[in-house]
Amino acid sequence: MKGKKLLVTLAVSAVLFTGCGLKSGNTIIKINDNKITQGQFDEKLNQAIGSSMFSQMGVDLKNNKNTFLINLIKERVVNELIIKTLLDEEIAKRGIKITNKDTEDAIKDIIDKVGSKEQLNTILKQNGLSASQFKKDVAEQVKIKKLAEQLGDSNVSDAEAKKYYDKHIERFKYPEQVKASHILISANRNDLEELVKAENDGISEADLKAKVEEKIKEKKAQADKILAEVKKDPSQFAKIAKEKSEDPGSAEKGGDLGFFPRGRMVPEFEKVAFTIKPNSVSEIVQTQFGYHIIYVTDRKAAGQEPFEKVEKDIKEYLQNQKQVELIDNLVESLKKNATIEFVDPAYNPENIQAEVQKQLNPKGEGEESAEEKIPDIQKKK
Repeated sequence: MKGKKLLVTLAVSAVLFTGCGLKSGNTIIKINDNKITQGQFDEKLNQAIGSSMFSQMGVDLKNNKNTFLINLIKERVVNELIIKTLLDEEIAKRGIKITNKDTEDAIKDIIDKVGSKEQLNTILKQNGLSASQFKKDVAEQVKIKKLAEQLGDSNVSDAEAKKYYDKHIERFKYPEQVKASHILISANRNDLEELVKAENDGISEADLKAKVEEKIKEKKAQADKILAEVKKDPSQFAKIAKEKSEDPGSAEKGGDLGFFPRGRMVPEFEKVAFTIKPNSVSEIVQTQFGYHIIYVTDRKAAGQEPFEKVEKDIKEYLQNQKQVELIDNLVESLKKNATIEFVDPAYNPENIQAEVQKQLNPKGEGEESAEEKIPDIQKKK
């Protein structure tokens, strides 16, 4: 559901960093009577690098050419550690404590929002987070939520929720969708060429082409055989997909792809999926990935989520927004009244930003912000 997904905010992402597992006791920043050590910083920097969009894009952050990207992440980590230290100090001052049950309940709520424990584990893996680290982060989030509750009223009225719904009505509309499963027999021509080359060193172009065509025929015959098996008893589709599909992303789920709208799949696959009726099995569909057998299980017409169905999610989202604002205001106040000493000047955000600008403009030719530079890096990847 498009609208509902947009409202799942503080559940998985945006958890604040926690400090543990020190590598070094050297103090790099002093905040009032508290210290941030080199070990705390290193741990959080490594976590941030692992889950950054740059790493996920395949950008080598260890390459000297991308040092400025490390500095961008470094600045963010420093600021987050400072904020965490200030909030921890305030939480302790107010005597706010949480139980293991508080954390477990919050995790259960997150699992309900993302769909399943398996889906949560997938999200954690994609973001480079271990289950234990996630639990620590959730515990921190629960503490901050309790702190926000002490700072002011964050309740959301029915009228506020309805006003948001009416103003953002497009977010709660969804297009026509189908639910389908598939069995894939991989037959990507480029992959097969590489396979043949690896098996036949120094093979001629003519022989390479002939062997690739031979393998493609074998793959097609394999798909035809599986299709006959499926048509004999469509109720066994999931079982057959688990055993024989070569799509690692869906095979273990019986080939289930869930609901998807137009534009999500490759054209050849989509055309068939949106043409056949529910509880129907397609003929062989060839795409760039190979040969597919598609089983459409359900269809959902375009429509709009009624307010009553999303009211609870809207209220939770707006409450979170109010609490974030309360925490932001508190952080600004705490910063103004805190004594912050950068024992190691290299971790002063102003110095880090100056270094970023220097790396972006080594000759001082004009001014180019880090935000303007990042898209170029993405294009050159």
